[in-house]
Amino acid sequence: MKNNTNSHKISANEINAHIGKKLRLRRVELGLSQQGVAKLMNITFQQVQKYERGSNSLSAPRINQLAQAINVPTAYFFEGLDIAKHREIPVHSLEQLITNDDAYSDRELLELTKAFKNIKSQVIRKRLADLARVIANTNYD
Repeated sequence: MKNNTNSHKISANEINAHIGKKLRLRRVELGLSQQGVAKLMNITFQQVQKYERGSNSLSAPRINQLAQAINVPTAYFFEGLDIAKHREIPVHSLEQLITNDDAYSDRELLELTKAFKNIKSQVIRKRLADLARVIANTNYD
């Protein structure tokens, strides 16, 4: 029996969409508008929109320029994307959750993360995380 996991090559559109999600995530995290990123890149905000939607490809030099502009390593744009096996890497971090699940609001999750980081007490952070896990695993039916 043929294993379909590796038989389908990942498309350029899928890679573009993944890179676009990572760009949007970082832009929101930095509190930048699309216009702000456009100024950093010396391009139009419409081009940034197209990159974020994944409708336009970014060349390797453009990815490198973008990475420098928003202060991330170039590899950041490919994190969470397993090109060799064409599958998403299991979610282990909030950032991966944000980029892998469009049902959540990027802004809400980032605000929650920032607020959580500002809690000084390790005990309170642990209790809050435990509470969130219990709520997430509760069946409300």
